[in-house]
Amino acid sequence: MTTELPVLAPKDFASDQELRWCPRCGDYSILAQFKKLLPTLGIPKEKFMIVSGIGCSSRFPYYVDTYGFHSIHGRAPAIATGIKSVRPDLQVWVITGDGDGLSIGGNHLMHVIRRNVNLKIILFNNQIYGLTKGQYSPTSPVGKRTKSTPLGSIDNPLLPLSVAIGSEATFVARSVDVDTKHLIKILERAAHHQGTSFIEVYQDCNVFNSGAFYYASKKGIKEENIVYLEHGKPLIFGADRDKGIRVNEGNRPEVVELGSGISEDDLLFHDEEAQEPSLAFMLARMRHPEFPEAVGVFRSVDRPAYDIALDEQVNEAIEQKGPGDLEALFSSGDTWTVK
Repeated sequence: MTTELPVLAPKDFASDQELRWCPRCGDYSILAQFKKLLPTLGIPKEKFMIVSGIGCSSRFPYYVDTYGFHSIHGRAPAIATGIKSVRPDLQVWVITGDGDGLSIGGNHLMHVIRRNVNLKIILFNNQIYGLTKGQYSPTSPVGKRTKSTPLGSIDNPLLPLSVAIGSEATFVARSVDVDTKHLIKILERAAHHQGTSFIEVYQDCNVFNSGAFYYASKKGIKEENIVYLEHGKPLIFGADRDKGIRVNEGNRPEVVELGSGISEDDLLFHDEEAQEPSLAFMLARMRHPEFPEAVGVFRSVDRPAYDIALDEQVNEAIEQKGPGDLEALFSSGDTWTVK
């Protein structure tokens, strides 16, 4: 006998908690698209789990009516790994920010990606520490003036996608908070991927770093500054779609104008399924204003998921040696009597 799942709507995933983000924060848009996505996945509400760390983005679990865990700074990937390992039936999402995920949490983020745990990670990147009122973050650009860098940051910023690809991520994508149609498509792709899904979302902190991604979000401007990645298609951009990206003789990307002997066939064609990550890495390092910045799915490949392999290993051990006895284990081997 099968029981049909109730038909759910976005409002069914809205919690009773008051949203405590600043007006016009990009987090609202990400939350809205997330709540639109969940009812389309055909998963019962009680099978979703959202784990966050510390930061503005990490209030996310309060605002979604699913199970959630507001954990400690930078440790969301570790906690989510434990949850997914013992409850493989849950769909587990990790919500983090550029400060939470790439500073104190950098080690945890790197290792959860290399292990390919079946988690969906959304990293909100606003290039600033918002919750602690405007200090520079690991992704802040050189020269950024903040309360903690009044003369301008001298740190070389981390590129989140480069970190993910360098850690052998099997699914890597980028979107923009206000590009709602694109964002929900990326979230949907991530939801269906088996293994670690890593999504960077350019998110505007309108109080402490307003307009950081203006070039990638403002209609009439973004067309010249971003290129949408589509598997098997050439990298074309521009308001009139008259520009493209090709690889030159030095194996470097360069911007070219179509026409005058240059056709679409001369451009770089995107291959998100390439096992070799060098193409995805090159695209992730294209930075404004020298290049248009790529948005979309950079990489989507298959590799065994950690939690599935762990479950198989445990079941095999139980079949060979039985369910085990914890008390017997504690009493085995060398023992001492303390008088």
